[in-house]
Amino acid sequence: MSSAGVLSFAQQGWELVLAKVKWSVVYLDAACAESLHWSCGSSRLLEAVKGPACNLREFEPQAVGGGAQQPRAVFVLSCLLKGRTVDTLQDIIRRSHFQYCVVVTAVSHAVHLTANHVPAAAAAELEGQQPVFEQLEEKLCEWMGNMNYTAEVLHVPLLLAPAAPHLAFTPAFATLFPLLPRDVHLLNSARPDKRRLGNVSEVDATALTPELLLHIRCLVSGLSSLCEHLGVREECFAVGALSRVIATDLANYAPAKNRKKTAPGRASVVFVDRTLDLTGAVGHHGDNLVEKIISVLPQLPGHTNDVMVNMAELTAVQTVEENQNVIAPGCLAQSNDTSAKALWEALLNTKHKEAVMEVRRHLVEAASRENLPIRMSMGRVTPGQLMSYIQLFKNNLRALTNHCGLLQLGMATVQTLKHPQTAKWDNFLAFERLLLQSLGDSTIAVVLNQLLPMIKSPSQRTSDDYSPEELLTLLIYIYSVAGEFTLDKDLREAEDRVKKALAHVLSEELELSPLLQKITGCESAINLTFPKSQLAMNDVFTSLQEIAGARTLMRQFKSVYVPGNHTHQASYKPLLKQVVEEIFSPERPDPVDIEHTSSGLTDLLKTGFSMFMKVMVLSTRLLKPLNIPELLFATDRLHPDIGV
Repeated sequence: MSSAGVLSFAQQGWELVLAKVKWSVVYLDAACAESLHWSCGSSRLLEAVKGPACNLREFEPQAVGGGAQQPRAVFVLSCLLKGRTVDTLQDIIRRSHFQYCVVVTAVSHAVHLTANHVPAAAAAELEGQQPVFEQLEEKLCEWMGNMNYTAEVLHVPLLLAPAAPHLAFTPAFATLFPLLPRDVHLLNSARPDKRRLGNVSEVDATALTPELLLHIRCLVSGLSSLCEHLGVREECFAVGALSRVIATDLANYAPAKNRKKTAPGRASVVFVDRTLDLTGAVGHHGDNLVEKIISVLPQLPGHTNDVMVNMAELTAVQTVEENQNVIAPGCLAQSNDTSAKALWEALLNTKHKEAVMEVRRHLVEAASRENLPIRMSMGRVTPGQLMSYIQLFKNNLRALTNHCGLLQLGMATVQTLKHPQTAKWDNFLAFERLLLQSLGDSTIAVVLNQLLPMIKSPSQRTSDDYSPEELLTLLIYIYSVAGEFTLDKDLREAEDRVKKALAHVLSEELELSPLLQKITGCESAINLTFPKSQLAMNDVFTSLQEIAGARTLMRQFKSVYVPGNHTHQASYKPLLKQVVEEIFSPERPDPVDIEHTSSGLTDLLKTGFSMFMKVMVLSTRLLKPLNIPELLFATDRLHPDIGV
């Protein structure tokens, strides 16, 4: 995958948007705002608007409309132009004074035809035409109050948020998560007149809910646009059930047939179900500074992959609680700062110790360029030392402006190193290492019994103890790394003890986090009784058992656990690492668990690893995620909120 190609794909899309926004009020939804954030930054949008910052607004039903002096509006949306999305458009436009409206959608017109139940044959005959967009343009003029006003609806594939040369996120699909066995039961209940599905591996596109299928088709449309930009004909591979559905849909995506015939290059796209290996996603054995920053600093509102960095110490504002929202937070994305981008990429690709030294080096070099009175000190890098370098920039506006991105990454490093959660990181790591060694000689029941004393009520917990959310994270780690097991009497009793202890803790919590609210179905701790907590824990352990059995149907990738021996300790081997090794090993036979999805007879005749060309591996997340427990224990995977 060309790193320049991926970045230019995102930037090219935004250039098309920026060409439309001059003197306009711009409304963005959260996913498009995040794509902009990593692609070129909000400053580029403000420059293109040539108006005040208040001209940028979040797309939501309560959004402020345009005043009498604001005749132009641009809406940049990641979703289908249908249902609630259109209702919100109508509400905003009717209470505004717009005379010129542009609506940009990241979803192609072909997917809009699918959403409007246009048969494939009829859609093929409409090639080059955009009736859905044209109808909406008429509606926009009607809502503006004059059919002679100007309205335009266009598709721009704003799919990616490029975080690094070889790493990009898809914010609009942050909630797309593989199916679990309990989802199969729901699918069966929704299709009583059709053949019953036996397990997750039997799920295909025809078995999915309309909402989930449309969500997948939106993703496929964006990936097809990416392949078109890269000039490649994609060969699609899958590891896992939902990945197979997505890969098959991309391989057979009708609007891409002509593109594939003329594409000068080839690329292999490998989709991987994240549920096959949640160990790395929730574990703490990655010796990486970025992983720790994302884990401990608060999430940037509206974003799925960035954090808030408190920048108050570089200002004259007193760092007291009532002033915490006075200064805008810093962040990790520095798309317009070459030096900061270089440091960010170094942090992603180096171990913790080297990363901290790299932060020091960049700060020292920046201070030297600005002729600041820096005092060099060698040896171990401490948060205090880094902070002393950062403070040199405090009263120098030119230096602050020149190195603002670098200072945000420096402050993120300092705040992470000083954060109480960072100290607890070693506790997590110690428990996970103990678990890996124990699994070789013990059962999950023994491991759960070791966890039991760590479950403490709010009145008993200290800052060193685990919160309910952290205990859930440890449980995901335990069940994912252990893999398939037999639910015998000992394990059932151990699970019951842990469930009861957790239920007691939840019922005694004084305040519920968003995750606990979602798991328990209670917005307030007052309403969370012990029986409700028990029901919630029963559901949680059902999901945990299903995660443990996620690799049951795998033949090659059945385990991520490597037992110890006389020379090596037991260890965890990530599934993605196994997949990549399998792809590039010249000595292996044809892959067993990496399925090639066919788009015709020619593809069916292909065999062997010659099919793998330039490889793109797509998984739900490669960094430590912010919401794996929420996605795992959610009950709305089959009905994603896509605005329909």
